[in-house]
Amino acid sequence: MTRSISILGATGSIGSSTLDLIRRNRDEWRVVALTANGDAAGLAKLAREFGAELAVVADEAALGDLREALAGTNIQAAAGPDALIEAAARGADVTVAAIVGCAGLAPTMAAIECGGVIALANKEALVSAGDVMTAAVARHGATLLPVDSEHNAIFQCLAGNDIDHVHAITLTASGGPFRDWTLEQLHAATPAEAVKHPNWSMGAKISVDSATMMNKGLEFIEAYHLFPVGVERLRIIVHPQSVVHSMVEYRDGSTLAQLGPSDMRVPIASALAWPGRMHTPCASLDLAAIGQLTFRAPDEVRFPATRVARHVVIAGGAAPATMNAANEIAVAAFLDGQIPFTRIVQSVEDVLSRSALPAPACLEDVIAIDALARVQARELMEHVV
Repeated sequence: MTRSISILGATGSIGSSTLDLIRRNRDEWRVVALTANGDAAGLAKLAREFGAELAVVADEAALGDLREALAGTNIQAAAGPDALIEAAARGADVTVAAIVGCAGLAPTMAAIECGGVIALANKEALVSAGDVMTAAVARHGATLLPVDSEHNAIFQCLAGNDIDHVHAITLTASGGPFRDWTLEQLHAATPAEAVKHPNWSMGAKISVDSATMMNKGLEFIEAYHLFPVGVERLRIIVHPQSVVHSMVEYRDGSTLAQLGPSDMRVPIASALAWPGRMHTPCASLDLAAIGQLTFRAPDEVRFPATRVARHVVIAGGAAPATMNAANEIAVAAFLDGQIPFTRIVQSVEDVLSRSALPAPACLEDVIAIDALARVQARELMEHVV
């Protein structure tokens, strides 16, 4: 049976991997909407190939190029934030939410309100609006399937088991490109060095988050909302090989782990085919060739982001949205050469220390918290020497 799908963030790494899987299973999917930030040419090419009904660019200045590239087709072209929400609200059977950052929050909520399956790759949306989003999922009968490799691994390890029987959930972290660097080396790290992840191919922002371990901090908060076992039962361990993607320990002493190659098509395929399975072109694990799997505790002196995230979960309220927004601004400042690498997480903590807003009750509250945190973070960036 053919199912319909919309991909929010079609030209990014998650979108490209999703479309690669659809390309290999064309008879099973009908593409409803594809969106991109500003790559009109790339988006138009994909929309033509997959016969999308609607193509949307977030950057309104790119609309003319998109329309020109789609001339002669029946594909609708649109641009801007409202058009992104319209694309998400088309009501596809599956919506892949892969827009990077808080920009994906409103479109993801629009998809949830349609009550379908949401394959969530935008961790920042759940971090910023966790309680609001999970309440909306319950209210509209939507199904939230995690696409992050770690959360998808946990999801698979929980299948058929009672979450009340869980003793602990452990998120694995590669440690990023700087896992063995000293504090002095970290202070001098360059953007070019930070985006060279040793195991995964990712965009610049998420690569820097991996280098600071903020990515794991965000994932910790996301796990808190996806798998309600409490903060004290969520753990992080550094696993440089990125073969074990996460683990679930049960009260009888059994620990289930999901292993796989460092290829995002594996967790994406898990979400697309759920509750079944689908073929992927991914290579099988060769554990003999890998040789060994190693694990170590995270160093929260060199990489304080996981400590900050844990405190943010406990604090609740506006803290998660504030942390996420401040981090986005700080990462952008680092990539622009405005601040050193070690100031990224410190800047986030500085903004958190200024935050005194109440917990968000709706999407508009989350957006307001996000906006204020960005203003405060930018003000801090102006005074960094």
